[in-house]
Amino acid sequence: MAERGCPLEAVPLPAEVRESLAELELELSEGSLVKSLYAEYLKRQRACLVPVMAREPVMVTSLKRDMKRRGQSCLHVMHHSFKEQTHPSKQRADSLGPHPPRRPHSDRRSHGPAIHGMSASDVHTEAVQAALAKYRERKMPMPSKRRSALAPASAEAYTPPDTSSASEDEGSLRRPVRLASTPLQSHPSVQPWLGQAGQGSSTSSSASSTSSHPGGSPAAALAGPAALAHIADLHADPPDVTTGLGQPRHAYRERPQPASGRGAPRAGSGSVLETAGGVPVNSRVSSKIQQLLNTLKRPKRPPLKEFFVDDFEELLEVQQPDPNQPKPEGSQMAVLKGEPLAASTAWPPSLLAALRQWGTTQPRAPCLTALDTAGKATCTLTYGKLWSRSLKLAYTLLNKLTSKNERLLKPGDRVALVFPNSDPVMFTVAFYGCLLAELVPVPIEVPLTRKDAGSQQIGFLLGSCGVALALTTDACQKGLPKAQTGEVATFKGWPPLTWLVIDGKHLTKPPKDWHPSAQDVGAGTAYIEYKTSKEGSTVGVAVSHASLLAQCQALTQACGYAEAETLTNVLDFKRDAGLWHGVLTSVMNRMHVVSVPYALMKVNPLSWIQKVCAYKARAALVKSRDMHWSLLAQRGQRDVSLSSLRMLIVADGANPWSISSCDAFLNVFQSRGLRPEVVCPCATSPEALTVAIRRPPDLGGPPPRRAVLSMGGLSHGVIRVDAEEKLSVLTVQDVGQVMPGASVCVVKVEGTPYLCKTDEVGEICVNSSTAAAAYYGLLGITKSVFETVPVTVAGAPVSDRPFTRTGLLGFIGPDDLVFVVGKLDGLMVVGARRHNADDIVATALAVEPMKFVYRGRIAVFSVTVLHDDRIVLVAEQRPDASEEDSFQWMSRVLQAIDSIHQVGVYCLALVPANTLPKAPLGGIHISETKQRFLEGVLHPCNVLMCPHTCVTNLPKPRQKQPEVGPASMIVGNLVAGKRIAQASGRELTHLEDSDQARKFLFLPDVLQWRAHTTPEHPLFLLLNAKGTVTSTATCVQLHKRAERVAAALTEKARLSAGAHVALVYPPGLELIAAFYGCLYCGCVPVTVRPPHPQNLATTLPTVKMIVEVSTSACVLTTQAIMRLLKSKEAAATVDVRTWPTILDTDDIPKKKLGSIFRPPSPDVLAYLDFSVSTTGILAGVKMSHAATSALCRSIKLQCELYPSRQIAICLDPYCGLGFALWCLCSVYSGHQSVLVPPPELESNVSLWLWAVSQYKARVTFCSYSVMEMCARGLGAQTAVLRTKGVNLSCVRTCMVVAEERPRIALTQSFSKLFRDLGLPARAVSTTFGCRVNVAICLQPNRLGKLAEQGTAGPDPTTVYVDTRALRHDRVRLVERGSPHSLPLTESGKILPGVKVIIAHTETKGPLGDSHLGEIWVSSPHNATGYYTVYGEEGLQADHFSARLSFGDTQTVWARTGFLGFLRRTELTDASGERHDALYVVGSLDETLELRGMRYHPIDIEASVIRAHRSVAECAVFTWTNLLVVVVELDGLEQDALDLVALVTNVVLEEHHLVVGVVVIVDPGVIPINSRGEKQRMHLRDGFLADQLDPIYVAYNM
Repeated sequence: MAERGCPLEAVPLPAEVRESLAELELELSEGSLVKSLYAEYLKRQRACLVPVMAREPVMVTSLKRDMKRRGQSCLHVMHHSFKEQTHPSKQRADSLGPHPPRRPHSDRRSHGPAIHGMSASDVHTEAVQAALAKYRERKMPMPSKRRSALAPASAEAYTPPDTSSASEDEGSLRRPVRLASTPLQSHPSVQPWLGQAGQGSSTSSSASSTSSHPGGSPAAALAGPAALAHIADLHADPPDVTTGLGQPRHAYRERPQPASGRGAPRAGSGSVLETAGGVPVNSRVSSKIQQLLNTLKRPKRPPLKEFFVDDFEELLEVQQPDPNQPKPEGSQMAVLKGEPLAASTAWPPSLLAALRQWGTTQPRAPCLTALDTAGKATCTLTYGKLWSRSLKLAYTLLNKLTSKNERLLKPGDRVALVFPNSDPVMFTVAFYGCLLAELVPVPIEVPLTRKDAGSQQIGFLLGSCGVALALTTDACQKGLPKAQTGEVATFKGWPPLTWLVIDGKHLTKPPKDWHPSAQDVGAGTAYIEYKTSKEGSTVGVAVSHASLLAQCQALTQACGYAEAETLTNVLDFKRDAGLWHGVLTSVMNRMHVVSVPYALMKVNPLSWIQKVCAYKARAALVKSRDMHWSLLAQRGQRDVSLSSLRMLIVADGANPWSISSCDAFLNVFQSRGLRPEVVCPCATSPEALTVAIRRPPDLGGPPPRRAVLSMGGLSHGVIRVDAEEKLSVLTVQDVGQVMPGASVCVVKVEGTPYLCKTDEVGEICVNSSTAAAAYYGLLGITKSVFETVPVTVAGAPVSDRPFTRTGLLGFIGPDDLVFVVGKLDGLMVVGARRHNADDIVATALAVEPMKFVYRGRIAVFSVTVLHDDRIVLVAEQRPDASEEDSFQWMSRVLQAIDSIHQVGVYCLALVPANTLPKAPLGGIHISETKQRFLEGVLHPCNVLMCPHTCVTNLPKPRQKQPEVGPASMIVGNLVAGKRIAQASGRELTHLEDSDQARKFLFLPDVLQWRAHTTPEHPLFLLLNAKGTVTSTATCVQLHKRAERVAAALTEKARLSAGAHVALVYPPGLELIAAFYGCLYCGCVPVTVRPPHPQNLATTLPTVKMIVEVSTSACVLTTQAIMRLLKSKEAAATVDVRTWPTILDTDDIPKKKLGSIFRPPSPDVLAYLDFSVSTTGILAGVKMSHAATSALCRSIKLQCELYPSRQIAICLDPYCGLGFALWCLCSVYSGHQSVLVPPPELESNVSLWLWAVSQYKARVTFCSYSVMEMCARGLGAQTAVLRTKGVNLSCVRTCMVVAEERPRIALTQSFSKLFRDLGLPARAVSTTFGCRVNVAICLQPNRLGKLAEQGTAGPDPTTVYVDTRALRHDRVRLVERGSPHSLPLTESGKILPGVKVIIAHTETKGPLGDSHLGEIWVSSPHNATGYYTVYGEEGLQADHFSARLSFGDTQTVWARTGFLGFLRRTELTDASGERHDALYVVGSLDETLELRGMRYHPIDIEASVIRAHRSVAECAVFTWTNLLVVVVELDGLEQDALDLVALVTNVVLEEHHLVVGVVVIVDPGVIPINSRGEKQRMHLRDGFLADQLDPIYVAYNM
């Protein structure tokens, strides 16, 4: 400032004022004072200057003006940067400007080492603040976390779940859940409709099929009339994230239809979000989703150019290079040679010769001083003691014998050195003792526990080096983990080790005439230093004796070490620069090393500075971390002087961000004797040892340099001075000159090692006699790292000697100075750009770091997801930081990194304090942290995922091709040789006498006939949980019970033929008797699941709704249920006054019916079958007498059911095939049915298997719920069951009744688990039915009469299809185990009389074998239509009377609503023709249309369940075009957040989809129906209505 007329040199500030200003500068450098607090900064600065205002007003005014100018122009840092050139081609490294002339101390106090007093961290902090200021506040949805996972919440904070009632699962299989139930108010009337079309389906629950759970469920909470009341409302049009939000559409009113218009999107308009049932959603969840959509609709960067994708392959985006990206323009660099290594005659011929010389000629000279945690010197090792103890140890090692009196060690053997950081004395003795004994020391860290971070990899290193002996101290051995025998424990992955304590009393004194014959020159390995790679693997770097000596000589020359100098060493003395300077070079030069342990630095960060003062040390060896710590602790310390230092070696100078610590340290301690030229950064590498070091001017070093580089240029590997965008800059300092005797060049990081250009960043390579020799035992990677031959652009080698790759990224600047901008281990290649982990850490720290996270506990690494690196940032959160503050900090970090580096962070996670794995001497163990992240054991307390922002290489969304007409499709199939996909079961006319079929046309007639001909033949047998028979029914008993019910209906209820009657019974014989009683008097029965007495609020409205929608004139039930329906509790939920007539059938009088009703036509309605689909559509289908008898006839023929047979049934009797098997088939076929009510399995899981064994049932039916319950509850108890006499060898067919894709994994595991009980391997098979036809496929009995005749059907086949082709509605078979393969098994053999064809979902044309389409079915037992009050069957005619648009246009088909395909197999059926197998893929209504492709939820869910062992169950759905994944956590709540990243990763990798919301819930929250199918739409409605009580909700950005 003198040139500005302010003669500051003449008037120095008082010392105390300088101290105060320095502290203020430090606060600014740490980020405690940021731009927003600059006024406070000036105010405090003014206060510091008040005492001297009166004495020196001019000087103070000038100083204040200069300080203020600093803050205003902090970004103009070009004085210490490259000189700005006008032409970009000249902006290269050769334009580096020199340091300005050094100013006197008084000027240094005001300016510091950086321009305007701003250190590099100041500049970066200001840049980050400026970058954040460019973002206007964007409201991002904060994750939701259950209060119990944080702290006890106040009563006002949330509404506790209603625990006053417990519900029985409506599917009779209870799953524990914790859901808040919402009572539904009754309604005056129910509109005459049954559901809602497509995805906008009704959320109403059904008594027939929907599960509800204890405490209420989302399914039930939104079910019933209240949900239905909004059905006619207009639905909110979900905004499309992919095309922009809120595009107006024409609103129209859509009449709700059951299952019509399959897959059609909802339409309409509205101002609020609504659930599928039209329930307005004003919940916290929906508002957060809206926030998420608002954030996502403004992409931060334009997407990449899209790449063409055909229908079969999904090619990922090819990263096209940006034509505007900077390219290197300089000339090709030349190899840089260091000064020659001086051939000094004073140097000893070897290191051991030096030790012998000093040990014998200068025995009292101090060699090493060790300190305790109080800072006191515990031991000073002299050169004489070091020599004598090393001799003793060498003699002991060479003469140690095994139990067989053989020498334990021979020359060249490797020995582990296990010493704590606090014991440099014993380590040094051990190291030199091994060298004297011609053994190879392998220094490693002390294993503190059996699960140390990286311990297993260290064990691998020891094993690969053949280490069998470990040296340690008595104190250290006592602290090692012990086994029960008292021996040192065997650590995981470690070889067996013999532990040898080397304290003096354990060593043998050698004879006086004994001298070691150590040869410590040449290419033999001197020692092995371990190195941990980026991926966590540990290798041993072998350093030869020649390299060891050359390294000591080069360091001596470069650092100007002299005899008897004192060196203060803060580094780890076991490896890297701490070993080279503090143990090896020091002994060569008879130096005195004061070793400061890490434990002392943690207690007193100033200890190393105090030791420099106390010992007048000439050199100090530190890391930038130690300098930063000492800055924080120096306040108040007045008696510190660093004037004795001639070299302050900064060992991690290769970290670009060490410059901020150097600047700040110099800024504070220059007033205490520290000269600027003393700070000497250096660059080291395990492979090349010391690469470069800055020399003070008295040793011939040039002036230091620094450069302000564009981070954008660096990300492309190009050096550019940043003249325009001052925010994205990186300030780097040189790390000095090349080591003496070495040659250095910079080569391209990947591929052939071409020399870089002068303005290009590459990997620094060294050719030197000081470099290490190899990775021990790893020849392959040794060749690629230690034997690199750099070549020119023309391909000519630059040298005849190989170079060693250092792993450092940098360039050569002016004055032949080396600059390092990062390390290969910290390199992350995102897209085509390179980013350094240290740079990302620095940017994160610049965002108010001290408030929310710990400065030194941040890990940045990359994980590969979808073929590209994704950046992950993990930090330890301060315990006093609130959830909201931490989330805001995270969002600001994302914005800062995006602005500064132009790259998105894929995942940002905060973990509790002190939970990240630590490196041995502080810092975070990066590779172990990454491993924990990938394995899902990191246990974060906050997670923010940004896949929408980061993942730009997704496949192009599929563009729908112009519609191909059905005629073109069929011609195309014929031309391609593909047959039309159609198949049929056996012909009925060939199988059975048509007379018998005519006799059995009406089930009431069949029951009468059986009661007359075989009155005592048993038909039904009901078991309870104990396995005892509670009731039975013979033919005549059932007939008489039915007569009594019919008489009661006729006389008491005054019902006439055709009236509808609701049957509300628990599973049992009363239900069967009531059903036939209705048929006897001509009434139409409707089976309804009874309400649960403990949860009327959610189950009773469903019963009421079905009773009213079916227009039932009467309700038949038991006395207990009748009381329940009219109780006060029921009155609180529904209007009990509007029930129709309720009759209990417990005590009806015995009356003979006058005449049994005979329908005038087989087409008369027999019964109504009500159920709710998995998409929430309530549908009642009509079954005529003809269809009912045809159904029973087909099942009888397929399963070979005869009066002599016994079958066991464990199904719900309220709808579908379960109802048919429970109530219809026994009467038609005459076989005996052993009925096992599924609710009884809750108290006795083995009941069903026991019943099958006890009654020797050849055929048994169950649901997936029952099978899963047995597999989970009995899988480990097969031996116990065997002792109880359970034997399943009688089973010929075990059929799973389902309306879904067969669950191969469950059926196979069930077969394997119960194979020990005799279950035949091929017994388990599946069935398929749906609303329009309850039985399309049943696997026939393979070992019955048909088998004896050779006419049994073939075994079900399994095929493997390509999931990528399946998304495009194509079927492509692949080999088992191939990538993207999906196993699908045949759904059973098509029933007799059933015809199946695969049709296009839109054109309704027939499809070929290679296409996925909708399954259409034609059969005598198809349902006749949906039931509606006003008979408007025209709306659903498409489902029951569909016709093909081309080909066979005459046949009437029913549309199943399921996607599938047919394949002709190599097997033959009974007629000798090749068997056609039907494969069901999934429900059309449940498919997710995402990115123009069709996804099946079950496939995504299967991937998520495989992602982590804690995932118990999963369900997915979409909302406003966001994919929502709900995961049930089977583990501790603190593990919940681990799943967020894993779920996002696996869905991206396997399905190329970005998950929008991840919801972690308790086990049992996902609702299931009676068949074990997930009710995804009910789950969605519960989520949107805030009823799930989730553990954690993550909104991915």
